[in-house]
Amino acid sequence: MISADELREVLADKRVRLLDVRWALGDPDGPQHYLDGHIPGAVFVDLETELAAPPSPARGRHPLPDPAQLEKCARSWGLRTGDPVVVYDATGGMAAARAWWLLRWAGIADVRILDGGLPAWTGSGGAIASGEEDEPELGDVEVNPGQLPVINADAAAKWSGVLLDARAGERYRGEVEPVDPQAGHIPGAISAPTAENLDADGRFRSVDALQDRFAAFGSAPVAVYCGSGVTAAHQIAALAAVGIEAALYPGSWSQWSNDPKRPVATGA
Repeated sequence: MISADELREVLADKRVRLLDVRWALGDPDGPQHYLDGHIPGAVFVDLETELAAPPSPARGRHPLPDPAQLEKCARSWGLRTGDPVVVYDATGGMAAARAWWLLRWAGIADVRILDGGLPAWTGSGGAIASGEEDEPELGDVEVNPGQLPVINADAAAKWSGVLLDARAGERYRGEVEPVDPQAGHIPGAISAPTAENLDADGRFRSVDALQDRFAAFGSAPVAVYCGSGVTAAHQIAALAAVGIEAALYPGSWSQWSNDPKRPVATGA
């Protein structure tokens, strides 16, 4: 993570690349939100088209993108080898964490999430720009995928450690399902809603609070899924903040629930 005050200091280094990753389920207006107001110098990143491959029932709603395509996009954002990257959104990092995870998976090590996102920036007196930014100079970054652990549906089905379901509790329990074909969760998974990583101000909870939270789930190897592999990345960021490495199941519930051979559990 990086705080708004820390970001203001590091922006004096012109090598820092800022990525605006505003996206939310059911809100297609991220590009307009960016035009209405963003941190000066930030480049808008489209989660649907740049941080994911096309959706399909077989792969889920946000499959991992092709590495060559990700590299092309990253260069178009102006990312250069060795440059630090800061990602943000306006929803507590729920979308920006996807960019954080994906870039680190691709071998770009110095990536941080703006804690509290755009509200934290404006709340600290940070300047806002509107409209389009000048197109950044083409970057030269190289993508080297596979630097973070990933599991598939078969591995999730027989996971012997802790499998965390990062969706809201009512979706885990099968009480509602707004987007996927079945309601419920992967048998054996533990409900751990991503929203509980944040405090009332939309910032990540303290390290001590996060340690207490995750200690309650056990110390076995951890894997995480959500609806489509987006907010699960936020859970992985929170786990990383307390020194716990976790694997991502990218297909998540959107893939699992589309496979009639996969069992579905409901309830607490």
